[in-house]
Amino acid sequence: MDGDRQVLGVRTFGDELLSAIAPLGMALAAGTALVVDLDPDGPPYPAARSLADLVAEGPRRAELMPDRSGLAVLPNGGVPASEAIDLVELLSRSWPRVVVRTGAEAVPFPVVPVRPLWPGFLTPAGSRAAVWQRVAEADDPPGPGPVLPPPGRRVVNALLHGRRPFRSRWVQAWRRVWELPWR
Repeated sequence: MDGDRQVLGVRTFGDELLSAIAPLGMALAAGTALVVDLDPDGPPYPAARSLADLVAEGPRRAELMPDRSGLAVLPNGGVPASEAIDLVELLSRSWPRVVVRTGAEAVPFPVVPVRPLWPGFLTPAGSRAAVWQRVAEADDPPGPGPVLPPPGRRVVNALLHGRRPFRSRWVQAWRRVWELPWR
């Protein structure tokens, strides 16, 4: 993995389920990572404290750095991205990797577009680089970027219940994303 890139955004187009699980898969592929949700309109992640709480009250010492290996998630809680960018930068100083789920609001770090690779006339148009999520027997992607295998029911169920999937080809496929030059 590229040691210089510590924060990457993820923006998913056209699929709410993929919007919820893509940042988790990308973070799991990084090893120890924090997922920060900057998309107030995205599907909400569960947690005791939210990004809105940290913006309003400041982070606790325990929230500033990982206390174990693996994945931590900071749900949005209703705060606009523009009000949380400084906090993301603060958190990125002590977390090995930070994955930020972004929405429509611009952010000051590279964003990885994630697009479902639907078959037939639903195949996405365009030639921009993206992470392409295979969802069925689909055509080749219209642009460059890694093509992920379907996550499978077991992986989706584990992620939606806050568990790490066991031996997931889908999570392993996300490792390549950290090595690519995103803008």
